[in-house]
Amino acid sequence: MINESIKQLNDKNQKALSIFLTAGYPKIDNFVDLAYKVYEAGADIIELGIPFSDPLADGPIIQKSSEAALSNGVSLNFSLELAGKIKEKIDRPLILMGYANPIKRYGIDKFIIDAKESKIDGLIIPDIPLEEYSDFFQNKFSDFEVILLTTPTSSEERIKKIDELSSGFVYCVSVTGTTGIRQTFTNDVKHNLERTYKIISNNKMMLGFGISSPENIKDYKNYTDGFIVGSAVIKSLRADDDKFTNTLKLVSELSSACREDSL
Repeated sequence: MINESIKQLNDKNQKALSIFLTAGYPKIDNFVDLAYKVYEAGADIIELGIPFSDPLADGPIIQKSSEAALSNGVSLNFSLELAGKIKEKIDRPLILMGYANPIKRYGIDKFIIDAKESKIDGLIIPDIPLEEYSDFFQNKFSDFEVILLTTPTSSEERIKKIDELSSGFVYCVSVTGTTGIRQTFTNDVKHNLERTYKIISNNKMMLGFGISSPENIKDYKNYTDGFIVGSAVIKSLRADDDKFTNTLKLVSELSSACREDSL
């Protein structure tokens, strides 16, 4: 479902937009409504982050949202319940992003059953490196599109292997380090994107980490099949009103940039 959704947009010279939301943030009681409105504002995919106390790949903005959600009592089980409620309202791709330890504590078999019941389409587990892929997944996750990440330091051989094992898309990390808002990118970023985009052949490629504005999308839309935006959206939510006015405006502007024909 994820790959096909991206392909349909690309066939119209458009790019896919994935929006990251921390489950249950900023509030539990209207979170499902928030997710629905984010889709309606132009998100093609939502990446639902499971709050975790030690999110290694996340920058300070998403870390704080995770801490707030945990304080609100949002657990892995509750995140799955929220996902199920979102999928009841709208049938668009929904990806669950979480770390290995909470899933192991929950129980991998139980997690698979509950995630399937919640109609999760894809999984991103960023702290499972390529070397541990077989040990963790063990061919048990065939009901989901498992998305792996490349980084600027990934070799050509490694990118090819990631492309081989991924489904849904390959998540291309734009810069080394954690997630966060970046005003500018170096020329090395463009070079890495061009390199990675040429190597990946089995999947679509989505670009994340630091993408925060329509300008970023316009600058790099010819080197990727879509964009993932997280920190900028979470930062907007932190200061937004109960109707999510500014956040939905941001999502709409990002979506519009993705919809403009690529050169």
